[in-house]
Amino acid sequence: MRQIILDTETTGLEVSQGHRIIEIGCVELVSRRPTGRHFHRYLNPEREVDEGAVAVHGMTLAKLAREPKFAEIVDEFLEFVRDAELIIHNASFDLGFLNAELARLAVGNRLDEICPVLDTLALARDMHPGQRNSLDALCKRYDIDNSKRELHGALLDARILADVYLAMTGGQSALELRETAETRERTAAAPIVRPPGSLRVLRAAADELAAHEALLERIAKASGGKVLFQ
Repeated sequence: MRQIILDTETTGLEVSQGHRIIEIGCVELVSRRPTGRHFHRYLNPEREVDEGAVAVHGMTLAKLAREPKFAEIVDEFLEFVRDAELIIHNASFDLGFLNAELARLAVGNRLDEICPVLDTLALARDMHPGQRNSLDALCKRYDIDNSKRELHGALLDARILADVYLAMTGGQSALELRETAETRERTAAAPIVRPPGSLRVLRAAADELAAHEALLERIAKASGGKVLFQ
């Protein structure tokens, strides 16, 4: 099975206010293993970036002015994700922006009509109801290193989400997925060697048996006769 871990960064929070995508990051998994293939593009959003968004990802229009526009990379992007399941944290946010970009170009299909989508935020809420389920919170819960995440970045966050997703769903929990000789030695089961001769049997003494019976009587009295062991 082919899966694409996807994340975006944007000029602001509301696609309905004309905000645009400034970065797309994707990491490929095949049979739950990272292949090393990824898709990463910065984009010229053709509009100013909100100050609040700059505080999150550090990108301004001045930094992005020389980057390609979405229309210039859309074919390459769609080719990369086609026939894969998309793994996205808070999928409605990223899909809203990606579908808006596709609609501007009259491509004809929403991204979630092209690819099945798994929302890891919804998955986390089912698994950990009533708890914080942001990407940072999940990293802490699953012991995933996110120390490089001083600012948000689409490719960095996609790589972190890959680790989180694999840990959440019980598979490999790190992108490196390398088993060292030290790990093999530490986790190898040692053979059981039975000492020669017969096993020594220790029997309870009379006073120990009497104390045991007295204890059972006290338990029976306290529980109204509902003793489950003898």
